[in-house]
Amino acid sequence: MHTTMSEIFEMVAKTFQGLEGVLSDELQALGAQDVTQGKRMVSFKGSLETMYKANFCCRTALRILKPIYKFRSTDADDLYEQVRQFEWDTVLSTDKTFSIDTTVFSDVFRHSRFVTYRVKDAIVDYFQEKEGKRPSIRVSAADFVLNVHISGDEVTISLDSSGAPLYKRGWRVAQTEAPINEVLAAGIIKLSGWDGQSNFVDPMCGSGTFLIEAAMIAANINPGVYRKEFAFQNWSDYDADLFDAIYNDDSQEREFNHKIYGCDVAVQAVAIAEANIKSAGLSKMIELQQRSIADWEEAPEKGVLITNPPYGERLKYQDINELYATLGNKLKFVFKGYDAWVISYGELTDLIGLRASVNYPLLNGDLECELREYKIFDGTYKEMKAEGGSIRNEGFRAADKDRGQRRPRFEETFKKRDGEKAEGKERRPRRAAGPRREGDQRPPRRFADRPRREGDERMSRNDYFHSTKHAQTVVRHQEPTLGKENERPIIRGRRNGWKRREE
Repeated sequence: MHTTMSEIFEMVAKTFQGLEGVLSDELQALGAQDVTQGKRMVSFKGSLETMYKANFCCRTALRILKPIYKFRSTDADDLYEQVRQFEWDTVLSTDKTFSIDTTVFSDVFRHSRFVTYRVKDAIVDYFQEKEGKRPSIRVSAADFVLNVHISGDEVTISLDSSGAPLYKRGWRVAQTEAPINEVLAAGIIKLSGWDGQSNFVDPMCGSGTFLIEAAMIAANINPGVYRKEFAFQNWSDYDADLFDAIYNDDSQEREFNHKIYGCDVAVQAVAIAEANIKSAGLSKMIELQQRSIADWEEAPEKGVLITNPPYGERLKYQDINELYATLGNKLKFVFKGYDAWVISYGELTDLIGLRASVNYPLLNGDLECELREYKIFDGTYKEMKAEGGSIRNEGFRAADKDRGQRRPRFEETFKKRDGEKAEGKERRPRRAAGPRREGDQRPPRRFADRPRREGDERMSRNDYFHSTKHAQTVVRHQEPTLGKENERPIIRGRRNGWKRREE
């Protein structure tokens, strides 16, 4: 499936819920067309260059998907047959590996892992029938990653152009327990409006994620510069010269004339943050030291404070109360003139004791958190109001309230009606279950013998495939085993004289 450099095609960028607005701004700045926000995603159109830039430049995207096949399906057999009719040799090859990531929102298909297996079987059978051999499946680090998304009866199969999730920048060499995700950290900084024109402070920095993402934003360093590879580099239409031009273009990078300050009470956290900062090559921009929030008596010149304090899993109730009360006290009396942004869980931020100008829901992993902004001023809130002041943040950039309402119309790749052949394609006849014929290279049907019901009535294929018993069997016997993922510090690129390492 070859794509020319100038051809315009549909793409989807995945992100965290609440960051759709920031991501759409990033894509528009890159020249993307028809940008439309959905739930945890932004759809857009563009060329190969747009796709490369979206992977390399976007700070708030998790994956960039390229839809290749859309159809409607209402049962497992039809899903298998429709997947098998696609010309997979235009996308994959038998000498490459592939993996499948599935997301299902459907009353018809209730088990995402079962959908994964049926799609995998259809693809493998396609190659087995046509070429007599099959591509290999690889759970992690596959050459090609397919994304299957089912909403109701609408099935979309996409090529994942990113490979490893884009939050895996490549600079992290160590981490504290439960660090904030890089994409979420960058999204919070972008939501705050900070762009490197003032100081930046994180008094509870942990492994340094906010500090590093802030430094990259301040100097306009593209997050992809640290990555070893992207999945699109394995595609047959990969344009190496085009990507090299994007990779080596540092014309938009800029000088940072302020300072980024990070502190943490834990000595180990400071050591981990220091290692990550050195791996990213950002030590000159960041000042790091071991210090408790209670020890702050003076703040740097006016700037922005963004932090992700502990949520209490590892602190006693009395300790967490004291921590948040101390944070509120220091914000009020030490960080005067600052805009302070705190992301926290549940009602913990109420313990800060300050009136927030922004209360914005965000997901941090599986936790429903809230991002709050505090505008720090002298005196009491009543005195500030009496003088005509306001803490309202009129320019706060959230996701569009109607996101998902302007969803693009679902159009099948091969339009067809009941009883008609698909355009330019003929559906292969369904093969009856039974023994293999001599010379047949295809594997036999694995579910030819079905469990019997009372009265010796045979359960239908569709009922069996959607039964709880079958789902439990699949999960128990075919659950993939994931190997431990080890990140290495990989610094490639043209910044500060770094030499591009070729493996």
